Amino acid sequence: MLDISKDIQSLTKFKRDTNKVISQLKRTGNPVVLTVNGSASVVVQDAAAYQKLLDLVDRIQAIEGVQRGLEAMKRGDQAPAAMVMERIRKKYKITTPK
Repeated sequence: MLDISKDIQSLTKFKRDTNKVISQLKRTGNPVVLTVNGSASVVVQDAAAYQKLLDLVDRIQAIEGVQRGLEAMKRGDQAPAAMVMERIRKKYKITTPK
């Protein structure tokens, strides 16, 4: 969770205290928002925390894909794989080995 009292800093302060900020990033796992002329400019994050974020995004996208597939099945937009394969075999006159 972002702590605005500690996790928003100027780029100048970051340059001056880089090692201190990196230690903070590793210790807390929180990103730091760097400002330029008082406006948010970039976000700096520890590599492990960033990887965790990427893993969570990947998991969410997989869950959303499954949900879309289930919804499509409920609407009748999709067919089971066995049915599709059977249609393909019939269309292209493919015989199955016995």
